[in-house]
Amino acid sequence: MSEEGTIAAGNKLVLSTKALCKSYGDVVALDQVSLEVGSGEMVVLCGPSGSGKSTLLFMIAGLLSPDGGAVELSGQDLSHLSSSGRTGLRSREIGMVFQDARLLPYLEIEANILAGGGTAERANELIEELGLGDRRSHVPKKLSAGEQQRVGLARALVTNPKLLLADEPSGNLDQGSTELVLAGLKKFVAEGGAALVATHDPEVIKMADWVFTLEKGILQG
Repeated sequence: MSEEGTIAAGNKLVLSTKALCKSYGDVVALDQVSLEVGSGEMVVLCGPSGSGKSTLLFMIAGLLSPDGGAVELSGQDLSHLSSSGRTGLRSREIGMVFQDARLLPYLEIEANILAGGGTAERANELIEELGLGDRRSHVPKKLSAGEQQRVGLARALVTNPKLLLADEPSGNLDQGSTELVLAGLKKFVAEGGAALVATHDPEVIKMADWVFTLEKGILQG
């Protein structure tokens, strides 16, 4: 992956953004942001709070529309899709991990993981991989923050997405949960997934194939 460049040899282009711009009044959130992410690659976005990282992730997911530029996922330009088309593409090809897990409070772990799709077989595989086997009958309020985040990661991976978008996936977690989350990210990429991760965690940054910084909406790397 590279800014306005080519992905590593042998990797398939999954995500491409071209000169993305977004402003909120006089505040420029994104200023001509172009990047590519290929299969089997992890790209990390660093930058201070308010630098545009979350805006970029939400735009790539089709949850925000750019003022200019384009997002292409697996060769499809999101701007050419209807709202339902973007929703369908997102559910099929994108997994999202948020800073807070955003779990449904009344559902047990497996039901939370399957809320956006996937199979029970895949959900149970992830439950075991992420060390949640003894928590499968729990609702979110009975889980620690680290356990909730692991459920959130499982939910993002259960549909076997091509692209994983993660916003501070290891922020404020205990050591055990951090290690399991990082192992899950590493396995996803090793198996050919493409990951774009906004983080300040040095352990995540060490895992990255490419590291970029967003500051005042400008991508630097």
